[in-house]
Order: sequence, then structure tokens, then C-alpha cells
Amino acid sequence: MSSRSTSVFPEIEDDTSDQLQPLYHVILLNDEDHTYDYVIEMLEKIFGFTESTALSHAVEVDTKGTTILLTCELEKAEQRRDHIHSYGADWRLPRSMGSMSAIVEPAIG
Repeated sequence: MSSRSTSVFPEIEDDTSDQLQPLYHVILLNDEDHTYDYVIEMLEKIFGFTESTALSHAVEVDTKGTTILLTCELEKAEQRRDHIHSYGADWRLPRSMGSMSAIVEPAIG
């Protein structure tokens, strides 16, 4: 591996009509019950990320404990969090009993 930074920038909605609403981060939380393949597949399906972007988020959540996936208005942020929570267990790991966890937090600053 190279010594490049593993920071990943979240997707930011650029629809100016939403700019009057406060923005929120969708933050994926690390656990040991899901494989990289699971995370990459989930992010591609839920967020439409490329494999490369999804891999970068998988590395960041694994190494830093969290990764900001998206910054958007509250309703969409909560919807995406709920999609993560309902994605299901990782069939690749017998100990995986459910979906990964994500939280929604205000994007301050």
C-alpha cells in the first residue's frame, strides 16, 4: 500500500433549492461483522458509488472507525441511514447477524 491519505470526501448534494435547509452527514460506523466486499456492494447499491469510491469508504471506516458517506438535507439523510440499517447481514461471515450501523448528524461549519 502507498502512504497516501485514506480520507474520502462525502458526496454533497448541489441542488441550490436545498441550500436553505440545514445539512446533515450520513456516517457509517465500523464493526467486525461485515467484509470489505459487503461494504463495497452495499455502498454501490444504496449510494450509487463507483467501486473505487466505495472501496475508499470501506478502507476509511475500517481504519478510522467512521466515514461520512453523504451530506444532504435531513429527510434524504435519514432515508439513506435506514437503507443501510435494512440492508441485511453479510452472508460471507457466519457471525454477521444484521446490517451495519449508520448515524445522521448535523453538518456544522
